Amino acid sequence: MLNRFSFLRKNKTLKYGIPMLLLVVGGSFGLREFTQIRYDAQKIRKKLDPALEARINPEKQSVILEEEYEKLQQINLDGWKNIRGPRPWEESREYQEQQRARLNKEA
Repeated sequence: MLNRFSFLRKNKTLKYGIPMLLLVVGGSFGLREFTQIRYDAQKIRKKLDPALEARINPEKQSVILEEEYEKLQQINLDGWKNIRGPRPWEESREYQEQQRARLNKEA
């Protein structure tokens, strides 16, 4: 009886190979479960607000493209003035007020 167990202890396949195979195969099943939990959690987080989903889904949209086009036609896109933003060392409000005053004098 002891001779059988000594043979099993000396066999390298049983000592190193089978635990390695169990680790690789068991690890793949374990990783599959953990990744499934990850994707399930992402699905729960991705559930959209109904109002936002209505805007994204074209079948649920209440506003049609023609209405948006009419709104854009009413806006005056030619009457804008370019005002340069401040540089990091300039104070933003003061510089923008100077720019606005300069543009109002020119117009």
